[in-house]
Amino acid sequence: MASVGPPTPEAREIVDRFHELFYWEGGWRQNHWLGVRVLKTPFDLWIYQEILFQQQPDVVIECGTARGGSAYFLASIMDLIGKGRVITMDIRSLEDRPSHERITYLTGSSTDPGMVAKVRDAVRTDEQAMVILDSDHNRDHVLEELRTYGSLVSEGHYMIVEDTNINGHPILPDHGPGPMEAVEAFLAEEGDRWRIARRCERLLLTFNPRGYLRRRPAQPG
Repeated sequence: MASVGPPTPEAREIVDRFHELFYWEGGWRQNHWLGVRVLKTPFDLWIYQEILFQQQPDVVIECGTARGGSAYFLASIMDLIGKGRVITMDIRSLEDRPSHERITYLTGSSTDPGMVAKVRDAVRTDEQAMVILDSDHNRDHVLEELRTYGSLVSEGHYMIVEDTNINGHPILPDHGPGPMEAVEAFLAEEGDRWRIARRCERLLLTFNPRGYLRRRPAQPG
């Protein structure tokens, strides 16, 4: 797939204004997948299904379940592909989350050592894994998740940091350091092992700018 350069400053301004309108009008909060609310944009969900089809991971680790809509979406795409499962965790347990044989729900903090151990034990060494981070959006928490779960991501696969658009990128300028700042800190530490997959932003509106990280293959020697 051909790489896509950044939009011009004029085009970026238009995209940012539409982004703010799209966010504050709140339509994305009412999106449903097969009757289940999924708090994502259709633009990002389209990219997710492309990644699943192209990479065909054995397991997707999702930090932040909410009502289970995104896990249900991922599992539905996996049904079409015929491969994959989802391990999703949240500090809350909700009874009305969708049931699906490909989804495993866990309750607890994504950074709790016991939870981390449980997830690691659930992923076999021969499985190809990707990660989606969508829990607490404070910088330090997201950075800890990046450091913790990055090692589980297989070479060539993705770790997606959601909601990097907050703290003025371009929405919620008063939020304080969040996922975007966590990505910047993580890449300063581990940038030789990861690259930002800017092609995943080619639909222009994404809630995860600079948040699609792809693990580089290990260098020989």
